[in-house]
Amino acid sequence: MTELIRLADIEKRFPGVHALKSVGFDLTAGEVHALMGENGAGKSTLMKIMSGVYQPDSGLILLQGQQIHLPNPASAQRLGIGMIHQELALMNHLTVAQNIFIGREPRRSFGRLDEAALNRAAEEIFTGMKVDIDPRAEVMELSVAKQQMVEIAKALSFRSRILIMDEPTAALNDREVGELFAIIARLKSEGVGIVYISHKMDEIKRIADRVTVMRDGATVGTVEAAPTPISTIISMMVGRELDGSTVDIPDLSAAPVALEVRGLSRGRMVRDVSFSVKAGEILGFAGLMGAGRTEVARLIFGADRRDGGDILVHGRPARISTPLDAVESGIGYLSEDRKHLGLALGLDVRDNIALPNLNRFRRFLGIVDDSALGAKARDYIASLSIRTPSERQEARLLSGGNQQKIVLAKWLLRDCDILIFDEPTRGIDVGAKAEIYRLLQNLAAGGKAIIVISSELPEIMRLSHRIAVMCEGRLTGILPGGPETTQEQIMRLATLRQVPKGESAA
Repeated sequence: MTELIRLADIEKRFPGVHALKSVGFDLTAGEVHALMGENGAGKSTLMKIMSGVYQPDSGLILLQGQQIHLPNPASAQRLGIGMIHQELALMNHLTVAQNIFIGREPRRSFGRLDEAALNRAAEEIFTGMKVDIDPRAEVMELSVAKQQMVEIAKALSFRSRILIMDEPTAALNDREVGELFAIIARLKSEGVGIVYISHKMDEIKRIADRVTVMRDGATVGTVEAAPTPISTIISMMVGRELDGSTVDIPDLSAAPVALEVRGLSRGRMVRDVSFSVKAGEILGFAGLMGAGRTEVARLIFGADRRDGGDILVHGRPARISTPLDAVESGIGYLSEDRKHLGLALGLDVRDNIALPNLNRFRRFLGIVDDSALGAKARDYIASLSIRTPSERQEARLLSGGNQQKIVLAKWLLRDCDILIFDEPTRGIDVGAKAEIYRLLQNLAAGGKAIIVISSELPEIMRLSHRIAVMCEGRLTGILPGGPETTQEQIMRLATLRQVPKGESAA
């Protein structure tokens, strides 16, 4: 097959970090080449070099055998290299079509914007993708899943021969994943080469032709996807065996109820939801995209205003109108959107961990005790294995998995009794997932009440002592954790549009 691009002996250093160590990677026409590795392995850095965001310190980039230099993303786009980033990079106040063709808008005489032509061009791309999105809609009106589709359409608008997809299914449901894979199959048939970064092993086995694994900034090896067992790929990634044990259900019969929700409602997104979580319990929330799981979490945390319902903390009504009220009630929330809602990316690791905890470190005249704060930040960096040169490294320079651990650290330092984790392992590799699973289990064993929202059924089933299932804003059932509950049972409740009369959701 025709080689599209080759990266050879790529080196890249950042302050305090040797990010890439003589890395090699190649892509041929009409293939999906998966790039895998733990967080901090160097995958995103390598792809940012391929797409012109970063420049290598040394090494070669060959495009169809010819050496090239990519000083910026625009130069890569002109050469047919497009990248769909894991974190959305859209302008919310602009329309879908304006986002797709920003800086390349069709013009009429005297430079006037041709809105009709702009919308037609966007409509043609969506028709080819078989996606129903109104080009005239403002991006802020779209769900995260549809915003992801807009990112894909934007990359396709450059007629890319090389397409880099970084965790493209992180916010997609099963139907949308199927639509994306159909798009990938069509692009392959047209000779487009696709670099696919994902931590979802089933996706890799389903669509990838080859898999290259990176670890600690170096290439471990490249294997054919179909014949290579998942266990082999995991071993290449982490260099160790992972704990595959199932959840142990503790005896919580005598445990007090830490959080109780009664009749929680907000429009059509949350409809009369009631449940409780005991101290020491992990309650998993399952459901399809748009089921209302995140909306429930935001209402409990005071991020959105509820239409009705009561929230009780340790048996007492809690007056929660803002996130500050929730924090003062002992509730911590790790959002699914860590970059926009969980972190101050321009601040360093220490200051991000400190944000909800500053009062603990204030001394005379309100001056912050930098020494105590730094020591506590270093403790959490060590205990959570946050890969950073120091506590003063800016959060934006760390990998997604390490950023997620920083968000975890700030709530652990706050010592909240009730912790809500919304998609805690989204975009995180298998090694880091195992670490977070152990962390959540240890927190529960220490008496914390934990809610885990996840779109991955194996994750919900591995972690949860009980499993709450939602569909279209309603709680359609609560199942026991452990081997007696199957994925089929969960999916039945996740597609149950209305609780039958006479049945209780619990």
